[in-house]
Parts: sequence; structure tokens; C-alpha cells
Amino acid sequence: MAVTELEMFQEQSRSNWVRLRTLVILRWFAIVGQIGAIVVAVMVYHLQIEVGLAAITIGALIVANLFSTFLFAESRRLSEREASIFLVFDILQLGLLLYLTGGLHNPFALLMLAPVTISATVLHLRSTILIGLIAMTLLTALTQWHVRLLTGSGEALVLPNLFLFGFWAALMIGVVFLGIYARQVTTEMHLMSEALVATQLALAREQKLTDLGGVVAAAAHELGTPLATIKLVSSEMMEDLDSQPDLRADAELIRSQADRCRDILRSMGRAGKEDLHLRRAPLETVVQEAAEPHLNRGKTVRFATAPDDADGSRQPVIMRRPEIIHGLRNLIQNAVDFAETSVEIEATWTKRSVIVRIHDDGPGFPQSVIGRIGDPFMRGRKITDDHVRRPGYEGMGLGLFIAKTLLERSGARLSFANGANGTGGDDEWTGAIVIVEWPVEIIMAPVEQTSEGLGENIPIRA
Repeated sequence: MAVTELEMFQEQSRSNWVRLRTLVILRWFAIVGQIGAIVVAVMVYHLQIEVGLAAITIGALIVANLFSTFLFAESRRLSEREASIFLVFDILQLGLLLYLTGGLHNPFALLMLAPVTISATVLHLRSTILIGLIAMTLLTALTQWHVRLLTGSGEALVLPNLFLFGFWAALMIGVVFLGIYARQVTTEMHLMSEALVATQLALAREQKLTDLGGVVAAAAHELGTPLATIKLVSSEMMEDLDSQPDLRADAELIRSQADRCRDILRSMGRAGKEDLHLRRAPLETVVQEAAEPHLNRGKTVRFATAPDDADGSRQPVIMRRPEIIHGLRNLIQNAVDFAETSVEIEATWTKRSVIVRIHDDGPGFPQSVIGRIGDPFMRGRKITDDHVRRPGYEGMGLGLFIAKTLLERSGARLSFANGANGTGGDDEWTGAIVIVEWPVEIIMAPVEQTSEGLGENIPIRA
């Protein structure tokens, strides 16, 4: 999926995150709080408040909540427009109640931040900006126009001008900061969720391919006998039909098609048996299998395999797991995409770890994003650059995220770096370098699965 299509999908689905029931419940909490504040202010602190107008304002919120409860289903998810109207109404109702109870001299003006935060979480950016501007406009107006809050003796409760300005400035900053903060955190959580889903789909696809190989192997084995019978019978028919050229040609065609089926099933069976039986393989074999789809893409891919210590230990046999193959394949694809001419894949091992290094001679990772590599939908390159190097699709950072997630799931540790800028000798790489390292005890095939002989046949005793 292209970046623009993904962003459109996110924008279309963002407002559908919240249910009507959720906002209705929050409104009931607000109604109870508003009624409780008015009652305490009048009955306990004996403040002079326009109780009638305040009751009408709270009553309007109650009516709106009852209307929403009985007219729509509780499980209904609000559209963009419905959620915006819902939140704008809440801001206007709260603003009117603050107007009747002292304006910004009322400390409950802080509650104006709540609708803005909800909007930043569930609505599009345009709607969030609109609701934020409405809240900021009302807060600014309440500094000048409001009904004064009076004590029982008629004394006005007002803040000093300096404190009033400070409270107004704090609310303005709160609207902007909380809006940006809530939106950023929610967006990152949504992107991470989508990326994890994509990772699971990629792993499921790799597992299905592995399972399919077993089915192919079984089919190739079962069909081998009837095809051999067809070939044998057609050969006998050819000998009996020497005097009938037309029928002999048909028998020859049957035999040739049986041979063709045999060849197809042989190739399918070979691949299937590899998937079915090869649960473990030498390190070099797994790396080459991961790189195979990218060997003929116009770049030179070189393999190097050697122990990292001087004892010349034997090449390890590792578990051939789908997440390892798919993760390495994504890393190699990225290296081939951005390499100038060549990629080198080096597999080494020690007594404690197994290491795969992937080098390319391309431009390397941008310094501005090298610390964030592996984050989903990371923007580190210009779209035009991606089209030049990766024709046919746009990079979203999702491939590296999938690779990193799958390999870490297998117990690996990944590090990303750029080669040193130097003389450019044969052993010096100036492009991107990815190092994947597993502890030996995690990736090595269990001892009981080592490839040993099955021993002598044991006769079956009745």
C-alpha cells in the first residue's frame, strides 16, 4: 500500500475509533460534576449564582444526552461530523456555564481542555484545529465578558490581573500542548498497531508457504505411481500400434505428457520436501535461501562464511524458522534496493553467538533517521528518491519494521550503522551495514535433531 493510500485509510477510520456510548458516559460524569459544583457553591459557600440560568444550561446538556441515548444505539460509532458536533456542543455548553459563574475567575475553566484532548485523539487534524480555536476563543472572551461571582455578602471573587493573565496563558498553552501530545501519542499507537498486524500477516504468509510445501511433497509422492503406470501402458501400446500411425501418435503424446507431469512433480516435490523436512539447515544455506529472490535484480550479491575465532569450528546448524528467513529477506531486499553495484552478506559464528552482517555500497542510512530505523512508516527519504531506487513502490519503513520485529522475535539483536568514509579499500564499506546477532543457545538446532544415521533396520516381530 502506498503512503498516500495508507494515510487516507487512517484519516477515514480515525473518527470511527470512539463509540457514542463512551462520550455519553463522559457527559453524565460532567453533568454530575456540574450539578455538584453548583450545589456546593450555593449551599456550602453561599455564593450568589444565577442558579436558574445555570440549571437551564445543565438541563440542555441532560436533554442532549438523553436524546443521544434513546435515538441511537449504544454501540454506534460516530462519524467525523457527528463527533465534531458532539464536542463543539460540549465546549459551548461549558463556556456558557463558565460565563454564568465568573468566567476565567472560576478554576473549573480548566475543564475546557477535555473536549480538545478528546478531539485530538479521535478526530482528523482539521476538526481538532477547529475545536481548539473555538476553545481558545471562548477562553479569551471569558476573560472580559462574564457574570461576576459574588459571595453571600456581595463581595466579588476576582483574581488579580497578573494571576488572571497567567491562568489564561496556561490554558492557551494547555490547549495547544495537550492537543499535539494526545494526537502524536495516539497516531504512533495506531501506526504501531497496524505495523504489528502487517508483521503477523507476513509471518502467517511465510508459514502458509511452508505448510503448502508439505502438501506439494505429499501430492508429488502419491501421483508418482499412477503416472508411472500411464507411461508403462502407453509404451506397450506404442509397440502394438506400429501398423496404425494415428493411434501410435496418440500413444506417444500420452507418454510425453506423462513425462512432463513427472518432471513438474519432481521439481515440486523437491521444493516441497525441502519445506517439509528441512526444519534445520546450515547457517549459509538459510542465508542463501533468504537472499535467493534478490540475486537476479541487477546487483552483485556476494556471500562470505567463516568462523569469527581461530579455532576453525564447524559451521552451525540452525533452526530454519519462517521469521528468520522472512526477516533476513527484507533486510537483503533493502540492501539490494539502495546498493550502487554490490551487496555482501557475511555469516560468522563464535562459541557464543551467530552473526549475519549485510553490507551494501549505497549512500547508507540518513544520519537524521539512523536512530529511528525500524519504526513503522518512518519518513527518512524523499519520495522521488524512493521512486528512482525502488521503482514500483514507495518506501514506508514498514519492511524494516517487519524485519526487525520478526528477527527480534527469534531472539536476535539488530544494529544499524553506516560504513566509515575512508580510502575505499577492498575491505572497507561506505554504505549501510546491518548486523543481526543471535545467542548460540537460541538459534542452534536442538541436539536431538542433529543429522545422524537412523541405524540398522529392526525387523517387525509379530
